[in-house]
Amino acid sequence: MITGGNITEITHFILLGFSDFPRILPVLFVIFLLIYIMTVTWNLCLIILIRMDSHLHTPMYFFLSNLSFTDICYVTATAPNMLSNFFQKQQTITFVGCMVQLFFFAGTGLSESCLLTAMAYDRYAAICKPLLYSSIMSPSLCGWMAVGAYMAGLSASFSLLGALLQLHFCGPNVISHFLCDMPQLLILSCTDTFFVQVMIAVSTMIFGITNVLIIMISYGYIIISVMKITSAKGRSKAFNTCASHVTAVSLFYTSGIFVYLSSSSGGSSSTDRFASVFYTVVIPLMNPVIYSLRNREIIDALKSLQKKRRHC
Repeated sequence: MITGGNITEITHFILLGFSDFPRILPVLFVIFLLIYIMTVTWNLCLIILIRMDSHLHTPMYFFLSNLSFTDICYVTATAPNMLSNFFQKQQTITFVGCMVQLFFFAGTGLSESCLLTAMAYDRYAAICKPLLYSSIMSPSLCGWMAVGAYMAGLSASFSLLGALLQLHFCGPNVISHFLCDMPQLLILSCTDTFFVQVMIAVSTMIFGITNVLIIMISYGYIIISVMKITSAKGRSKAFNTCASHVTAVSLFYTSGIFVYLSSSSGGSSSTDRFASVFYTVVIPLMNPVIYSLRNREIIDALKSLQKKRRHC
């Protein structure tokens, strides 16, 4: 701690992590390590596959490759530090390190929310405006939408971080979690957090409610358009193109709402921490699985790549 005047400033935080489960720590470490490795590997393989196969050079897979990139950054913001803390007697993180982790964790999470919204608009254009799809979802528009998603997420994260840095942390410095997140840090602040809470509420309105509303409106139009299709096979095909995205959106928002509602109510139990693991580590692993499992184009691209390797 650094003492300045009558205020003692915190220089580091202690992350409790999963230290209250000493007997199963080795098992948890192996599980989380495998999940992290698989997450990075699968998302990276999906990005490479999309770039290599010309049949996947469409707006849908452009956004999917960006989603995979965001998931890699998202999980890397928390998992390596969490894994390294398994081997430390006192799981500490510097104040600067905590702020950096919070910035990238929040920034990539908010960017992912925007990308999921962009993907919903892409599905709306593909199903509701099929004849104009190519002109609507032009490469330039897709590029600007992806850049906009990143810029919006990182800008909002930077604003939240700037507001947080106006607070003072003079003790205690123990975080009952495995990562530095806004709700846990607000609890430790020894100054008024009203302004930061307002910033969080505004960000929630913009990135949570607005994005969900856009997604719901997009799928409202999609459902109306699909129901106008006369053949059952045509309706099934149209719904299947949206099934993966709907699943990913549902998992992302429902798990996020559960985690942050429990955190805002002061929850720091083991249940909350394991729920956060699902939100921060498991979701990025499931996204490439969800989009690949029943996706005929992804499966065909994999088969094509295997054939090319055999011929080589």
